[in-house]
Amino acid sequence: MHNRIHIIGIGDDGPPGLNERSLNLVREAEILVGGERHLAMFPEHPAERMVLKGGLVRTVDELARLRESRRIVVLASGDPLFYGIAGFIAKKMGSQAVNIHPHLSSLQLVFAKLGDTWHDAELESVHGRSIRGLAQRIDGKRKIALLTDDETNPNVIARYLLEFGMDEYEAFVAENLGGKDERYGFWTLEDMASGTFSPLNIVILRRRADAPSPRHGFGFEDEEFYQRKPDKGLITKKEVRVLSLSELKLKPDSVVWDIGAGSGSVAVECAKLAPYGQVFAIEKNEADMGNIEQNRRKFRADITAIRAKAPEGLQDIPDPDAVFIGGSGGELRELIRICCSRLKEDGRIVINAATIETLAESKAALLGEGFAARISLVQIGRSKPILDMTRFEGLNPVYIITGFRQTKTENGEEGE
Repeated sequence: MHNRIHIIGIGDDGPPGLNERSLNLVREAEILVGGERHLAMFPEHPAERMVLKGGLVRTVDELARLRESRRIVVLASGDPLFYGIAGFIAKKMGSQAVNIHPHLSSLQLVFAKLGDTWHDAELESVHGRSIRGLAQRIDGKRKIALLTDDETNPNVIARYLLEFGMDEYEAFVAENLGGKDERYGFWTLEDMASGTFSPLNIVILRRRADAPSPRHGFGFEDEEFYQRKPDKGLITKKEVRVLSLSELKLKPDSVVWDIGAGSGSVAVECAKLAPYGQVFAIEKNEADMGNIEQNRRKFRADITAIRAKAPEGLQDIPDPDAVFIGGSGGELRELIRICCSRLKEDGRIVINAATIETLAESKAALLGEGFAARISLVQIGRSKPILDMTRFEGLNPVYIITGFRQTKTENGEEGE
């Protein structure tokens, strides 16, 4: 019978923070596994030591072999199931191969110091991952817990939030929780941007009670966007934008290309609808790049703007789940071919066309790539006052062309 691997959570206070059962398991271990910091907490232990660094899959495979005849203890920070190694080992070996002994998590400890509830907090991690997209994920949230690392530390977080004007948040930073160098307290973002912090920290953001109400929903008014002047109005109108967004069928983690982005209105809305995804705004006109950047900051939509005349600029970005084409610069057929070849299996291409020539070319290009094409003609009238009455002023009609791969249903009919 194989021995179960014991995964034991340990705090910054080290062995004194462990209960007697966990201490006994550590004492009896023949192989002690953990990071260098955790292993250093047991300097006199006679067991064979394995340091957890890179190559985690290979290490876990080795542990699976060794547990046949050896008693193994893995040391991990706090609750090993809270962004810890325990979940990975249990998934790889099976839950029957491990016993997990949790300590207090960093989340519990920091909110205890803060004196606030944590069941209603949003949890985000920038530990070992990019901070990109954080702004759109937390915008308007009341309380956020952020797990950090050496690179994405409180200074970087503060500067990032200030870039998007998110100074409605106050920060609470706790360092070395449970250890002899424990420190915690409140910071403004301005002060946090230049503060000095221990590598072991966690950040809590709380929205001030007097902060302005956040934006909600989608389909923002055209006037809210920065637009090119004197050509103001060269923007995908709200009604057309909303219908086009619905056709894109975005998921929370979608990768989106907005080609011919103009002011970036569609890209901004996509970032809000796909907060865990990536949105790339490709635009050839230099005058529009500044507007995209201003809208990016105003709407807290962490999009990537690329100045290029598509299909240039597409080769170095990830394959998309959705493509919106608002402008093509005269190479529409080739552009659609490339988009179709790069689009993920269940992805969608949505094209806005103002002329029947663009409509015909778009449909022919999609059909030529084996895609189905569905077309809507959108004609919108907006109300205008006339004395004490109301009239309607029509906007230019727009064709919305949606391209997607056809699939066969059980009865052999074609569908989406």
